[in-house]
Amino acid sequence: MSNEIEIELNDDLDLQEPKKYNVFLLNDDFSTMDFVIDVLVRVFRKSVDEASVIMLNIHNNGKELCGTYTHEIASTKVAQVKTMAREKGFPLKAVMEEE
Repeated sequence: MSNEIEIELNDDLDLQEPKKYNVFLLNDDFSTMDFVIDVLVRVFRKSVDEASVIMLNIHNNGKELCGTYTHEIASTKVAQVKTMAREKGFPLKAVMEEE
């Protein structure tokens, strides 16, 4: 009596990179520049200098890319921005778009 078990492995695994999503902040006329910089530093882990450049691009162009992430991380960042904005009484919005 043999205890050998034969397992057939499929060597043709088709692995794909997860889809990536760009997260943008949108300009509004009420959120202060300091608040937007704070969001960029705390949520998107930008330096103050990077955050200042991004904030000015948001102000001048209407929106600016803040980062590219997997779906779960991107949606979490959007939710964090929404929560911070509500807590401070600002209408700042973040959106995510598939890359």
